[in-house]
Parts: sequence; C-alpha cells; structure tokens
Amino acid sequence: MDALKKEALYTTEDIYALPDGERAELIDGQIYYMAPPSTQHQRILNYINTEINMYIRRNKGECEVFPAPFAVFLGKDDKNYVEPDISVICAKNKITDKGCYGAPDWIIEIVSPSSKQMDYFMKLFKYRSAGVREYWIVDPAIEQVVVYEFEQERMEQHSFGEEIAVGIYKDFSIRIQ
Repeated sequence: MDALKKEALYTTEDIYALPDGERAELIDGQIYYMAPPSTQHQRILNYINTEINMYIRRNKGECEVFPAPFAVFLGKDDKNYVEPDISVICAKNKITDKGCYGAPDWIIEIVSPSSKQMDYFMKLFKYRSAGVREYWIVDPAIEQVVVYEFEQERMEQHSFGEEIAVGIYKDFSIRIQ
C-alpha cells in the first residue's frame, strides 16, 4: 500500500522569504508565482487608480486606494496572502504598515494571460468568501470588465468605453478605454 504524498503547505513567512524582486501570492497554503505585468496592464492600472484617487480626494472620502504591490491578508490565518492590482479600503483599522488585514471593500484585478484562471475562478471565490463587497475583473484581451457586487448578489459585464457604475459609491463611474 502506497502512502499518500502530503502536499507542502506554505505560509506568509515563505512569501517574505522569497528573493528580492520575486512576487507570489499564497492561497490556501499554496504559492502562485506572478509574472511581471505588461505595459498595457500598467497603463490600465494607473488610469483606474488615478480615477479612484481623484474621486476620493474631490469628495473628501475616508477610503484609501492601494495599487499593487500591496499585501492583503484575507484570513485570520497565515495561509492566504494576495496582492490585488488595486485595493480600496474604507476601514482604517484594517490598514497597517504591512498591508491590509481583512477584506478590502473593493478589489480590481487586471487579467494577464498568466493570471486568467486565478482572477476569474480562484480569487473570485476567495474574495467573495472573505467579505469583499465589490470585485472587478478587467480583461484587456477581450476589452471587458466583469463587475461583482457580492452584497447585492449581482454580476454585470461591460465593454471598454462604457460608463461602469461603482457599487460602493452611488455617484461614481469609470470609463475604461
């Protein structure tokens, strides 16, 4: 009888032990290495991040916006660590010098060929179960944005160029070109 091979479980300690410049995320104790983002990815990230920051500044909002790399510790354990492309956090008590402990209010992931499965499936489930209120998947390859408003149990698809209403703010929308 063969003994079952036990899969190694990693912790945030292993993430912090990675060589300088190497980025990875940790989901349920498994490490997922991240490829460097493309120029298009960074342009979209910069645009959305700027739009959100300007909205918050104009409205003297309480929330803060953090672009990647920014650590988000989703659970109360040391087995889940992600770096969303954009995290919007409204509860100041979740923010420390190391990152965000608990679910951000709004997460935006910009899909790259290497992250497609993670963004559309694994992270969707993790973010929803962690208590994220709103999750956007921005897919440059098909010029589409999928918006999940988990509290309302609503999912919408939008094309680039359309005004997309932000669920956590009633008077804010973004048009991604």
